[in-house]
This record gives sequence, C-alpha cells and structure tokens, in this order.
Amino acid sequence: MTGARMRLLGALAAASAALALGGCDSSGGSGGRPLVVAGENFWGSVAAQLGGDRVRVESIITNPQTDPHSYQPSTEDARTLAEAKMAIVNGIGYDEWESRLLSASPLSGRIVLNVGRLLGLGGGENPHQWYSPEHLDRVVDQIVADYDRLDPSAGAYFAQRKRIFLSKDLAEYDSLRAQIRRRYAGVAVGYSESIFTPLGEDLHLKLLTPYSFAKAIAEGTDVSAKDKRTVDRQAEEHKIAVWVFNSQNVTPDVQRVNEIARAEHIPILTVTETLSPASANFQQWQTAQLRRLLAALSSAAISQPRNSGAPPKG
Repeated sequence: MTGARMRLLGALAAASAALALGGCDSSGGSGGRPLVVAGENFWGSVAAQLGGDRVRVESIITNPQTDPHSYQPSTEDARTLAEAKMAIVNGIGYDEWESRLLSASPLSGRIVLNVGRLLGLGGGENPHQWYSPEHLDRVVDQIVADYDRLDPSAGAYFAQRKRIFLSKDLAEYDSLRAQIRRRYAGVAVGYSESIFTPLGEDLHLKLLTPYSFAKAIAEGTDVSAKDKRTVDRQAEEHKIAVWVFNSQNVTPDVQRVNEIARAEHIPILTVTETLSPASANFQQWQTAQLRRLLAALSSAAISQPRNSGAPPKG
C-alpha cells in the first residue's frame, strides 16, 4: 500500500471518528457562525468575502507551493470537513479527496457546492474554472444563494456583500481584463498548462500552444513527442509573444520551454493555481497576475509582431 493511499485512509478514518464522537455541532463554528470549508483557498477567499461576519470560512489548501492535483489530505483536514455546515468542492476531477472525506462524515443539512456540477462540467474537462471570469460570477451567485439557505435572516446582508464584491472589489480585475482585450486581442501566447486557458480565452489572446500539451502537463500524463516539438519550435521561432507557466507544476517539459523562452528573450509570466502569497485575497492575487501579463505583453509588443496561428482545440 502506498504512503499516499495510507494517508487518505487515515484521513477517512479520522472523519468517521469525528462524526462518531459527536464532533459536529449544529453551528459547525465558533460564536454560532456556521463553518464553511473550501478545498482550496481561491474559492475560500471568495466565500469569506461574501459571507463577512455571518460565517466562518476555512480553506484546506493554502500553501502556494502545494500542487492541488496531487494533494493528500491530513487527519486534521478530515476533522475540519467533518464539522462543515457548508463545503465548497471544485470538482471536475480536481479534488476528489474532499468529496470522499465529506461522504465519510455525513451531516444532516450540510450544503455542498460542487463547482463542476454547477457549471455542467465533468471529469476530463478543464477544472481550473476560477480562472474564468464568467464562471466566477456564477459561483458567486451560488455561494450567496447557499448562504441564504444557511442563514435566511441575513439575506439582505449577503446581497450587499455580493454587490460590493462584484462592483468594487473586482473593479481593477475587470478594468485590467478590458484593457488587455482592447490592446492585445489576437496576440499569440504560449502557456504551460490548462490553468491559463479560461483567462486567455476571456482576454481574447491567441492560445497557440496545443491544448493536448497543456492538458497533459496539468494532469501529469506524458506529453507527445509531436507536441513537444511544436511548443519548442513556437518559442524558438518567436511565434509566441509571451510564455505563461504555472510555477506550482514545473515539469521537465515546462522547464525546457522556460529555458528556450529565456534564451530567446521572450517575456515570461508566472501564474499559480492557489493564492500567492497565501495572505492575498482572490482579487489581489488575480489583479497582480493581470498587471504582470499586461507588462509582459507591452514589453513583447516592442519587438514582437502579432503572430497568427490556429487556436487550440479543447
């Protein structure tokens, strides 16, 4: 039995023990506030801002150095989830461990928001939908609707928190996206994995990397020799203006393209799957990345022509 398997079984046992010992009270949190648990801190940050002082939100994965795809939960994670009155699961094959832990510690009345199911996306599809502004809005709507179920007396409060988040807190995020679309729509970029696909499409950039390359990197499967040659050549021949890579998943194939991009003086943008730094909130994290992308595109525009190429399939 592998160490990872043993850790998961231990976490499941801890969840069952917490339930058996009556560790789940009716409030699931301190001061009567219901406990909301998110598997990852990008959804946790959004949930905390929407819930304000009417809920207590905890996130399981918070370390920017952690790859959520390969995360193995601890017994403490299991105990936390066992107490949750509401849980936010990304789904789409991304955090199956969370669903297993929740199943091991059922709680009457618990609300489970599975983002993949909300969006109608199943296993094999791109799980990184927090990088999709359109889907972010839908998740925001659902979190607030679920909060209304948790605390019906606070409906007006949650509605106000939602208005502030969408109109004020995301203002710079929306402004930067509009600016990039206006100035750089159609510019060809390369990207290491599918995490960037939803945002790149929203920004109207030309995503030149074969989607099969990006999907393989994200899922930890082998990249085809054809895709390796294509991505290397795109950088070597300056067919991409900017190279985007996820620093939480740097495989030998990604490292090789990073080195080619540096040698060819192609601007490189680093993105992450979870909040970086961990102390940032969702909009601070995303706007910082958008600012860096804008700077990279501006730098590339000095010496790089807009390149053409077929958009990826996927």
